Amino acid sequence: MHTDYNTLSIPEATQIQQLLRDQTVIAPYTAPIRYIAGTDISFNKFSTTVFAGIVVLTFPALQPIAYSLVKKEVTFPYVPGYLAFREVPALLDAWQLLLFKPDVLVLDGHGIAHPRRMGIAAHFGTLIDHATIGCAKKKLYGRYEEPGPARGAYSPLLDKQGGVIGNVLRTKEKVKPVFISPGHRTDVATSMDIILPCVRRHRLPEPTRLAHQAVNQFRLGLLPEGYTAINPAT
Repeated sequence: MHTDYNTLSIPEATQIQQLLRDQTVIAPYTAPIRYIAGTDISFNKFSTTVFAGIVVLTFPALQPIAYSLVKKEVTFPYVPGYLAFREVPALLDAWQLLLFKPDVLVLDGHGIAHPRRMGIAAHFGTLIDHATIGCAKKKLYGRYEEPGPARGAYSPLLDKQGGVIGNVLRTKEKVKPVFISPGHRTDVATSMDIILPCVRRHRLPEPTRLAHQAVNQFRLGLLPEGYTAINPAT
């Protein structure tokens, strides 16, 4: 599918979302997981430069073993509900650079918890036909009751018809929850089964937390662009 999004209009982007939605697979993830990855993007909404990163970790030990970092110029506008069109091209470059592919990817953003069921985790996962999960810091779409205050408490995220499109998870006491939804080749239940072991001492699960850290260091010039193996013998 065409992935040069810079010249798209919003109606054209909507059409791409609808086409991808027809290809998205929401089903239990049943294969073994030895490696999991987190992705993150950093950009200023008024800038054309996007920084993207993917960090691969062992699972369930969550030891980083490799990462890829790229910088890309993007001119598609900053429009809520269409952020994937700014973020996916750089992530695709990072994915292609990644010599060590994970079993599952956790993206900083939504999966099907999106007005057109096409958040970045669904969009990217469908494009590369790989298992993906969205882990977002804010709600974009849906309704929910606040989960309990204890770490690990969660409540369902519902669409307008009352269907479950994800879960709202409290990863840390007295901290705002995160929003977990399947992207591609996972479902609501197995997305949670995979994310829960990734939660350690921080609000964000380790895959996206470490990806966020790596992208920020890259943006500051502290990490190099390209692919880096941290512990290739793992």
